[in-house]
Amino acid sequence: MSKTREQTLASAPSDRIDIDRPYWDQSTYRGRALHFLTVTNPLNVFATKQQLEHARDVVSRHRQGETLQKQGITENELWKCKYLYDSAYHPDTGEKMLSIGRMSAQVPMNMTITGCMMTFYKSTPAVIFWQWVNQSFNAIVNYTNRSGSSPIPTETLMRSYVGATGGAVITALTLNRLAERGPPLAGRLVPLAAVAAANCVNIPLMRITELQNGIELQTEDGTMVGHSKRAAKQAIMTVTLSRILMASPSMILAPIVMNYLDRRQLLRNAKWAAGPIQVLICGVCLTFATPLCCALFAQRVPIPVNHLEADVQKQVRSHDSSLETVYYNKGL
Repeated sequence: MSKTREQTLASAPSDRIDIDRPYWDQSTYRGRALHFLTVTNPLNVFATKQQLEHARDVVSRHRQGETLQKQGITENELWKCKYLYDSAYHPDTGEKMLSIGRMSAQVPMNMTITGCMMTFYKSTPAVIFWQWVNQSFNAIVNYTNRSGSSPIPTETLMRSYVGATGGAVITALTLNRLAERGPPLAGRLVPLAAVAAANCVNIPLMRITELQNGIELQTEDGTMVGHSKRAAKQAIMTVTLSRILMASPSMILAPIVMNYLDRRQLLRNAKWAAGPIQVLICGVCLTFATPLCCALFAQRVPIPVNHLEADVQKQVRSHDSSLETVYYNKGL
């Protein structure tokens, strides 16, 4: 189980704070929500080069054993630097990540793309263009946050990109045609269905090797003891669900608001305002929906050994016959 910050500090020598564990207790929803609110903070994307280099320097020196007193910083300053460092540098390679692919860029990028998808949902060329932009952005995020130890093959990236883009465009165009016979609100909800369809294609394709070979299982102390396809399916289903729920508040609220404004003809003399209003609604919703939906499911998931496949149970118990629970990282 994840330790709380207090447990970590109590078990560590003075001034030796374990910054490789999250600041908040990850066994509770509140702790996970606070963690992801910090990780996805859109203000981090505006950090200057000097601020990022300072954060990297503080984290590096702390990991090398330098005390807070010697660095001349407080514990709170250390954690601020750690989260700023995590927002910009790859956890495996330590390289600075592409700005628009960082978690801190999720809100500003998604609010713009989502707002435009819902503004220009009637024109076929616009539907194709904005669905392509959305999946191109998703591909950049997936590439930027790829594993450094086992990177996603370019072929897999391209396959998921083409599959998700095709699925989203086909879904949007088909539902747009069907929605022509329904109420105006039905047409405005088509982009949400397209995004949901794209996630159902993109995420399994991106993680196809886990479905084929199984996701890594670990003991509580991090020792690898096997791989499970059943656990991989659970992980991918929960990630897909959280991604769809993440997009839902903005893609449901904005159409309802715009439908209300249209019925009252409140934008009759300011039709140009439809786009900015939808982008603003998306921004407010995504600021909270992104971290709160990331926190719905624990990152490190416990699973009873007797719930695994029979051959995997044997593999796990060959390492330790007393093991009752193992863990897997579900991903984001």
